[in-house]
Amino acid sequence: MKILKDLQPAKVFSYFEEITEIPHGSGNVKQISDYIVEFAKTHHLKYRQDEAYNVVVWKDGTKGYEDSEPVILQGHIDMVAVKTADCEKDMQKDGLDIEINGDWIQAKKTTLGGDDGIAVAYALAVLDSNDMMHPPIEAIFTVDEEIGMLGAAAIDVSDVRGRLLLNIDSEDEGVFTVSCAGGATVECSIPYKTEMIHAQVLEIRIDGFTGGHSGVEINKGRANANCVMGRILLNLFQNVGMRIMAVNGGEKDNAIANASEAAIAVLPEVMEKAKDIVNNTFLEVKEEYKITDSNAKLTMNVIEEGLIEPLSGPATLATVILLANMPNGVQRMNPEMPDMVQTSLNLGIVRTQMDAVKLSYSVRSSSESEKNYLIEKLRSLTEIFGGEIKCEGVYPGWEYNANSRLRNTCIEAYKELYDGKEPIVEGIHAGLECGLFASKLEGLDAISFGPDMRHVHTTDERLSISSTQRTWKLLVKILEMLK
Repeated sequence: MKILKDLQPAKVFSYFEEITEIPHGSGNVKQISDYIVEFAKTHHLKYRQDEAYNVVVWKDGTKGYEDSEPVILQGHIDMVAVKTADCEKDMQKDGLDIEINGDWIQAKKTTLGGDDGIAVAYALAVLDSNDMMHPPIEAIFTVDEEIGMLGAAAIDVSDVRGRLLLNIDSEDEGVFTVSCAGGATVECSIPYKTEMIHAQVLEIRIDGFTGGHSGVEINKGRANANCVMGRILLNLFQNVGMRIMAVNGGEKDNAIANASEAAIAVLPEVMEKAKDIVNNTFLEVKEEYKITDSNAKLTMNVIEEGLIEPLSGPATLATVILLANMPNGVQRMNPEMPDMVQTSLNLGIVRTQMDAVKLSYSVRSSSESEKNYLIEKLRSLTEIFGGEIKCEGVYPGWEYNANSRLRNTCIEAYKELYDGKEPIVEGIHAGLECGLFASKLEGLDAISFGPDMRHVHTTDERLSISSTQRTWKLLVKILEMLK
């Protein structure tokens, strides 16, 4: 049974529900890409699908708009696929279980993928429309935005004529985004050796932290579970003779880690002391973050003594020092816009692999020089301990266009629909694909907007129904005015 069948506009919500039925986490996008291709074939629309699974679909302008300047509708088809610890769903293979809760659409025990499934639904509804007025449409559906805008970086746009781009990847109704930070994904790899010892194992898990988007919510003062684990391990290392067995936390480099776990080797005679240190450190953190992370919790489990093979002393030291001391969070605010973050980074993922402990960061800055300096800081700290970094998904920022025709049209459309109310026009500290398209399409005039969403990239993600309806009317009005 379709959950959204009674909602209007019917095509928008129908396509959105179909999208939620298709697994489409980052790196798992072939199925949803093929879905868009089949849509284009069914509707007899020209399309192009590339090797990365990006798709471009073309539609002619409606009567009276045949010779108007083409408009690009753009969004990404991947989502951050995260689930709760007790969710048995295989997000590589299974669709989502969506539900309506008042004015909100959400998914049971998983992320919703409103970011950016709603953009895809809007674009498909425009392409499927027989009664809208609009210029020629070039709908660009990109892949793997959430892991470094890989699709936008790879796509060939030489056959795209439009220079007016509507990016539908923002999460607050009434806000037009007109610039964004550039960024990169940086993986710091620390090689390690192991040694055989007789000891007990203390398993530590911290979870229930609020988490959130590492760009738009990095300034909320929330705890990063990976960094909290680094603090716990530092206290342990300084006070008991422990060794790390493994440390793992976070799901995505661009999501503030809401859970982290570690297993450490501890001699039986200091086990109780070690447990006290863990508990006391966690209580300190809990008190410090009682406002932002009130649901954080700690669990511990002791495994009886035996022959085990933890990281060596030097490798444990390197891992602890880097976890506890690598920069994280806001590094500098924008001096021209005091409420806007200029430079930040987020330790999104920690993984203990067969030969190395790997720390994955999302680095962001509207200053190219600050971004590069932060990357070099990570490189130098990592190399001190014999490690190396890998930098991927580097993307440029998107500069403010003081003479934007598109921005003026969007503001005018908004004021008409919202009884003269002025929208908010701002830059954001988050990655948007507009920067990459601006670097590929000379003279591009772009803007980003979208309906209200909350808690994106978390299992509490939700999409407002009423805001989706109003934003659809706004999109229709903008296209009508771009004659």
